[in-house]
Amino acid sequence: MRNISFHIALLLFSFTLFAQELPPISTYSPKDYQAGIQNWMITQNDENEIFIANNEGLLQFNGSKWRLYPTPNNSIMRSVFCQRERVYTGAYMDFGFWSKNEHKKLIYQSLSKKLNLLEDEQFWDIISYDKWILFQSLQRIYIYDTKSGKIQIIDPKSPIFKVYKTNNQIFFQTNLGLYELDNGSSKQIISEQQLNGIKIVDIFNKRDQLILVTRQNGIFQFSDGILSPYFTVADEQLKYGSVYDALQLSNGDIAVGTISKGIFILNENTIRYHITQQNGISNNTILSLFEDTDNNLWLGLDNGIDCLNLRSSVKKYANYTGVLGTVYSSIVYQDYLYIGTNQGLFFKNNNYPGEFQFVNGTKGQVWSLFIHENTLFCGHDLGTMVINGGESNVIYNASGTWKFEPFQDKIIQGNYYGLSLLTKINGNWTFERKIPGFNYSCRFFEIVNQNEFLVSHEYRGLYRLVVENNFSRVNKFSVFEYPKKSKNASLVKFNNKIYYASQDGIFIYEPTKKSFAKSASLSAVFEHDEYVTGKMVTDKSNYLWVFTKNYLYYFSKSKLSDDLNKNSIPISSDLTNSMPGFENIYEIKKNEYLIGTTDGYYILRNEPVNHSKHRVAIAEITANSLEEKSFSLSTNEKSSLKHHQNNIRFSFSVPQYDAYINSEYQYILEGFQEKWSKWSSKSEVSFENLKPGTYTFKVKAKVSNAETENIVSYQFEIKKPWYFSHLAIVCYVLLLLIMAYYINKLYKDNYNKKHQKIIAENNLLLELKELETQKEIMKLKNKELAQDVDKKNKELAVSTMNLIKKDELLKIIKEDLKSSAEPNTNKNLKTLITTINKTVLEDDTWNVFKEAFDKADNDFIKKVKSYHPSLTPNDLRLCAYLRLNLSSKEIAPLLNISVRSVEIKRYRLRKKMDLPHEQSLVEYILSI
Repeated sequence: MRNISFHIALLLFSFTLFAQELPPISTYSPKDYQAGIQNWMITQNDENEIFIANNEGLLQFNGSKWRLYPTPNNSIMRSVFCQRERVYTGAYMDFGFWSKNEHKKLIYQSLSKKLNLLEDEQFWDIISYDKWILFQSLQRIYIYDTKSGKIQIIDPKSPIFKVYKTNNQIFFQTNLGLYELDNGSSKQIISEQQLNGIKIVDIFNKRDQLILVTRQNGIFQFSDGILSPYFTVADEQLKYGSVYDALQLSNGDIAVGTISKGIFILNENTIRYHITQQNGISNNTILSLFEDTDNNLWLGLDNGIDCLNLRSSVKKYANYTGVLGTVYSSIVYQDYLYIGTNQGLFFKNNNYPGEFQFVNGTKGQVWSLFIHENTLFCGHDLGTMVINGGESNVIYNASGTWKFEPFQDKIIQGNYYGLSLLTKINGNWTFERKIPGFNYSCRFFEIVNQNEFLVSHEYRGLYRLVVENNFSRVNKFSVFEYPKKSKNASLVKFNNKIYYASQDGIFIYEPTKKSFAKSASLSAVFEHDEYVTGKMVTDKSNYLWVFTKNYLYYFSKSKLSDDLNKNSIPISSDLTNSMPGFENIYEIKKNEYLIGTTDGYYILRNEPVNHSKHRVAIAEITANSLEEKSFSLSTNEKSSLKHHQNNIRFSFSVPQYDAYINSEYQYILEGFQEKWSKWSSKSEVSFENLKPGTYTFKVKAKVSNAETENIVSYQFEIKKPWYFSHLAIVCYVLLLLIMAYYINKLYKDNYNKKHQKIIAENNLLLELKELETQKEIMKLKNKELAQDVDKKNKELAVSTMNLIKKDELLKIIKEDLKSSAEPNTNKNLKTLITTINKTVLEDDTWNVFKEAFDKADNDFIKKVKSYHPSLTPNDLRLCAYLRLNLSSKEIAPLLNISVRSVEIKRYRLRKKMDLPHEQSLVEYILSI
């Protein structure tokens, strides 16, 4: 009988395996935490940080960042346990504890260095009891007294399989049986014969009995000395899966981790969850289990780390086969849940777990589901269908159907090419006709009254349609200039008001004005780049749902005014993974909603959650200069930094591990910023090139829209450089005073010097004026002298000419005397001729001229002779005549030669003087 009931339960389980709705799962791969693949034990400290014994060492996780502390002896870390401010760990041939220093970094202290450990001991488990910490290897149990520091050793006769702790008892198993520790000694509880080779994975208390989870033999119960099987529907699965770890959860459920079958969570005689690598977790081999303070279940895997949010208000159904597809619509009809997807319409019983079944004839895209007068309508790419159980009946196939809206005794359809009517004839709904006059797509439309429609077209804009009575035709239509068309915009009626949501905000239609007005309060949900879609949905509880980037908002009608009350659920669009513009939400039960996604759906329980216990903390503070590496600062006391160490980075976190809730942070650096920053999910911030001064950094956080109960602050100072210190400033002041004194003195000296210089310059100017006056007088005198010289030269020239003319006259007379008579005939005449000859002797005449010329012209002949020794007396005479500025014509008779001969003489004189061609002979002679 038991086997029959077991197989029935196993069959039921096989159905739930396909369609089970699972809690959110956060997965962390070795690439995420940057350590080894295997994770042997998990624990949590009083600050809600998670610590994991990893192949590479101790992993620390604060919800934002991972940090690895390598095992001191580079061995695999097998066990970890937190108690107050200490983190106890066990590894190969070593166990001890870690504690945080002032920089919040862990420092290790070994407890086993002074002990004589056995060869090849590894410490696989750590548990606590009162003031003692127990470290278990395969050979011994070391009991560490945290108050006295003493260590007691339990050394059984047989190898230890594992140590266990229940409420007030500590057990351990060897090959000889199960023992209990009591007052430092051990006593046997279950004999070797009773166990018969059974390996116990964990032990739990349940009422007055012990529950023993075994490796490969299922679950047993022990009471009053009797060991008996404890049957569950998962027994066969557990035996084949080979149990490695087990944990009793705070709600009484038992979590069982296996080697090859993933994890089972058992509740009494049912399987609450069975999660494998195929439907959610990272690996099927569960090495460790741990429940944190928020009731999240952590899985240490053979390859990675997972966290299950068992208490989450969100459950996920994911279809990894691709058969179901993207969910566009959902509805509950006659106790069945219908899911409309891009693959067709599926349904299952809404009250029991089971497999989804396909509704015949609905293959293809389903857009909407609608119930009216106990009839289920399906808006499909093929048209309109009426659904009855697993069968469909097409009542309209001329165009795809988007939406249904009842009005009076008819149903108005929004189709690919306009609007159409459905009417009920003989109890059956049938297609009546299309409403002519408007042929555009009507995915979103609302009825204002029987003569007015509003239609939202994503690519054309927002239309107003005027319809004739009885919907006979659309008389006219126009596009609103405001608001403008927008991607993923939508139109919905809520509490008899029509709302339009777009990238520009949310607008309310005012029928009397035939226009839309923007609602500032509703539009606020799209601020801070929150807009993804304008899709709005109303539900049975009279809520208006709006989807944004980081939140789900729902509005309800206020009982005291026309305003809408806003509520928010911190679930982002990335996590819900919905199709933008086609988001959908449906209330399947009271306060329980189905949200369609691209690979299934989510079930959301809309209930308040208290997150007040969460606290924000500063995880790390580092500083550096441009030339140096970063260094850590103490988080417990005020820090003083040098002026060049003015780049500082803060890391902060809220240790919460809900996969669908983002912690958001807001910070301010007083002394640098005047306002708090915007809320952001970033868990660190850097400030660069800060000026010297005192700063206070403050950070606060919110989780699930509720701010944490604390605000963390940290003060630090950036010192002024030595050249801006008080002593330096005093020195600068003294230096400035000294400089001012000397500058003043220099200024006065310079002024006096300038004054004396001006006086000297004025005296000099007076002297120069006097010199200029004297110079002018000298010029006048020189001019007069020059005029005298010229006058004398002219007189000399005249005298010379007269002398020459006299000689010529005497020569003429002499010649006349000679021709008139013979000289010998008259003695007196002869004497006269002799006298004339003496008078006209040329050399004597020249010498007289030369002597007179030199006296008149400063020994000019001597100078010329000294400059040009090769000149002949005739050349010198020519020079003298040229000095007198005589022309060739005037010189010719003086030399008793022709003018032509004078020119030739002048040419020869130039050559003897070696004058350049461009230099004038007369100018040269005048310049001597």
